[in-house]
Amino acid sequence: MIPYNVLDLAPIPEGGSAADALRNTGDLAVHAENLGYSRFWLAEHHNMPGIASSSTAVLIGHVASRTTRIRVGSGGIMLPNHAPLVVAEQFGTLATLYGDRIDLGLGRAPGTDGRTAHALRRGRMEDNFPEEVIELLGFLNPAQPGQPVRAIPGEGTQVPIWILGSSLFGAQLAAHLGLPYAFASHFAPDALEAASRTYRQGFRPGITDEPRFMMAINVFAARTEAEARHLRSSQLQAFVNLRSGRPGPLPAPREQVSGSPQAIENAEAALRIAAVGTPDQVHTKLRALIEHHSPDEVILSGQIHDPEARMLSFDLAAQAMRAI
Repeated sequence: MIPYNVLDLAPIPEGGSAADALRNTGDLAVHAENLGYSRFWLAEHHNMPGIASSSTAVLIGHVASRTTRIRVGSGGIMLPNHAPLVVAEQFGTLATLYGDRIDLGLGRAPGTDGRTAHALRRGRMEDNFPEEVIELLGFLNPAQPGQPVRAIPGEGTQVPIWILGSSLFGAQLAAHLGLPYAFASHFAPDALEAASRTYRQGFRPGITDEPRFMMAINVFAARTEAEARHLRSSQLQAFVNLRSGRPGPLPAPREQVSGSPQAIENAEAALRIAAVGTPDQVHTKLRALIEHHSPDEVILSGQIHDPEARMLSFDLAAQAMRAI
């Protein structure tokens, strides 16, 4: 059995509020810990009416305070939005408070639209991602003699860093630096096989001695196949809405996704790395994906409108993972 993890975006449900989303996230983290999940990661997004995880480090602290064993981290922090020193201080503080339970996944994308990215970065639009990753690593390592700028808290915590990506760029960088790599196959699967191959073949020991590859999978598990597919309609509708320029709260499930045939087809293609159905169907699909791609870990995502149905889905998914 390989480690299985949770990726949560703190979805704001249609008819609910950000407060509901944050409460649901905390409850899900406690549930995931009890089910044997290894990591609970939260993703940074901004100006998204359906996502409440914009202050990712703050929310990680909340989740860590409600749990005791599960690793908690970012999947990811969008590093171009932040000064590396600030990220080192934030995650160094988390590691100081919660010990060796904090992960720091780093992404290169802004996690938002161009106008919001400008508001976040205030004109700091250059792409120096590799240099900033190295700078951040330096702040989290033990301070060097005479080092003029230090992260306090942060220095010496050596918070584990993962590179996140949906293209070959992140795979190449993670391999070059000897860092673990997580691929966003739950919404951008086209380069999955090429990225995995590039990372493993190009890996050279650095921060870690061996490559460690994680793939993301959408999971919608229920007692019946019809119910699972009904739950998944919320994610499909949200994706169609987003790509059509109409982002909003996570829709309630519906009998039929609305949108142009092309938009629905594109959503199905983007979200095709998925295990949907009964416990047996989810087990079969997860096993097939793991056997084909050979990840060292998987991270499961499930954008489900009803929090109770979401917890049941992750419960059934954990049972399926334990049987692989």
